[in-house]
Amino acid sequence: MSERRNFVRLLGGGIVVAAGATAFATWWLNDEVPAAALEAWQGPRGERDPRRRAIAYAVTAPTAYNAQPWVVDLREPDAIVLFCDRGRLHLESDPFGRQALIGHGAFIELLVMALAQHGLRAVVQLWPQGEPGRDPRHWHDLPVARLRLSDGGAPDPLFAHVLRRRTPRQRFDTGRAVSSEVLQGLDAAVPAHGVVQSGGTVDPARVRPLRRLCMAAARLEISTPGTGLENLRQQRIGPREILAHRDGLAVNEPALRLAAALGQLDRSTPAPEDSGWFRQMLGMHEEQAATAMGFVWLSTRGNSRTEQIEAGRAFVRQQLHATGLGLGMQPMSQPLEEFAEMAPHRAAAHDMLLGGPLPACDARRAGAGATLQMICRVGYPMAPVPPAPRRPLQSFVRA
Repeated sequence: MSERRNFVRLLGGGIVVAAGATAFATWWLNDEVPAAALEAWQGPRGERDPRRRAIAYAVTAPTAYNAQPWVVDLREPDAIVLFCDRGRLHLESDPFGRQALIGHGAFIELLVMALAQHGLRAVVQLWPQGEPGRDPRHWHDLPVARLRLSDGGAPDPLFAHVLRRRTPRQRFDTGRAVSSEVLQGLDAAVPAHGVVQSGGTVDPARVRPLRRLCMAAARLEISTPGTGLENLRQQRIGPREILAHRDGLAVNEPALRLAAALGQLDRSTPAPEDSGWFRQMLGMHEEQAATAMGFVWLSTRGNSRTEQIEAGRAFVRQQLHATGLGLGMQPMSQPLEEFAEMAPHRAAAHDMLLGGPLPACDARRAGAGATLQMICRVGYPMAPVPPAPRRPLQSFVRA
């Protein structure tokens, strides 16, 4: 009903379209994502090279803005070399590339799992030519990781959930609590004795201020000109855009599709705070935060590039474990974004979750002090969570 009210509001109650009404109604009511944009979630098809088969699973990994910033080189026998697609970085909200490298960690973890499923053991060497610098705009084409393959991979039980894993963006069931035992299971999914530490809470006294922090950070992200415009440009509105890009955030709600079709949505400038688009986005973020039934977070002792990647590997393991439980787990990344205006919220998050302020020294360098890498809301979705679009396998491969 809310979409129909938005539809009427967008039309201003004064436009009646007679010609082609049936076809228009069919277009407006159809909210299905094109099947071709979701083919990756059916697994590899017709791929004989076990490396390509494994990559076909790995490309379903979660990344900020669904950017899929991965390139793999298969020219070396018995190896896979992973690079960052620097053209897919989001320099406004992620100016130091930290979130992008978390996404690379998730990719690596799924790749290792998929290779093991095919009986291959992968030895992962991170940064074989050295870590990149602080500013992604000056990154060279350095390999993020080299995976050397041999026989003897041991299947991982979490692999069973790879093609079922989803990132929920809808409201959670506020009548269904998340137990402390479930949080303990998520904690156990993070490899012991690693560089990543896991925490979580379902205590309402801690959950409520975290909800408010996530709401405030989301408002700041979409109201700050640079990050707000970046967010707006990552929206893929309607089947045609979704299929053409197969990345970003798929938006197929009838009212927003109509606004775009009527030229009422300008994606060349930040959305004004009194616009329907701004209110729609803010409402979505506020609903997500307000229905969080708990939070989990990941931190590292420092903030090296290697630690960022390891955080991504731990995160996707937690999300796979959550999938097996029917639990939703969505990153709430805004409070940890590193553009200047977000600094107070980042400091608040570190104080609330790690018991201390963000280190005064450069928090993007190793040894800078404990650093939050991920905050995620958890809860039980009210409806099945759809998969996000993915680009075709060949678009990731150098061969």
